[in-house]
Amino acid sequence: MTQSLVTGGAGFIGSHIVEALVARGDRVRVLDDLSSGHPENLAAVRDRVEFIEGSIEDPVAVKQAAAGVAQIFHLAAMVSVPQSMAQPVAAERANALGTLNVLLAARDAGARRLVLSSTCAVYGDEPSLPKHEQSPILPKSPYAVSKFAAEQYCRLFHESFGLETVVLRYFNVFGPRQDPSSAYSGVISIFVDKLRQGAAPFIYGDGEQTRDFVFVKDVVAANLRAADTPDAAGQVFNIGTGRQTSINRLYTELCRILNFSEPPVYQPPRHGDIRHSCADAARASSVLGWTAQTSLADGLRQLVDQL
Repeated sequence: MTQSLVTGGAGFIGSHIVEALVARGDRVRVLDDLSSGHPENLAAVRDRVEFIEGSIEDPVAVKQAAAGVAQIFHLAAMVSVPQSMAQPVAAERANALGTLNVLLAARDAGARRLVLSSTCAVYGDEPSLPKHEQSPILPKSPYAVSKFAAEQYCRLFHESFGLETVVLRYFNVFGPRQDPSSAYSGVISIFVDKLRQGAAPFIYGDGEQTRDFVFVKDVVAANLRAADTPDAAGQVFNIGTGRQTSINRLYTELCRILNFSEPPVYQPPRHGDIRHSCADAARASSVLGWTAQTSLADGLRQLVDQL
């Protein structure tokens, strides 16, 4: 029976990974400081996981959490672009130095593999699309800079210390448990929350910016493949659908599902936001055997149905 650690395991994506690991028979430990995660996200498996309340910025807590584990899914992070713009030092502490703490603990505990949740934000606004893993790295926010630093620490630990690391660059993940009240929540959960209240949400900019929306259950599947595929060690993978969706089109689709007819409220663009994003996930397909299975429409319906 594999012993797995999920940092940030009470959060949106992390809690789905925890459930999948429990379902396949792993012994699962969660490290989360509950600054953005919620204990209720783990309600379905709470009696089958070991929970440690602590921060990845605390080396003692991280060492305790890593003891005896074979694999680590590292999701704990500051993931808000606006928050990172306001608090760049805090973003660096959480995302770069926090990851370094986890890597050191993993190495010292003799863990086999660490899977890092990273981000397509590292590519910034470099205009070529779709983004592939060799696309230029031009981050536009402290969040993106700190996540790229975390990626580089993973590369270093793989090459210099023999710890198997795999980096997953998520595009725009959505699904159940994405907290609309959170400062870093995705646009979809914010839109759904507002529309269900009968209020028109804000759209920053003209709404023609595009994103590659990938459903959380597909992201979970990518994590499990990344942990188990021998050839994945030392590699970076884009995790997205390869399809671009404008924010205006997203809003129209949600209005159709939720029977809402009011126009959105347009606001000035936000600093640090990128204009267009779309994944080339061919490497994930060829090495991991992974492709996104859930369409945007199906994922939106599942999200709305579970609220």
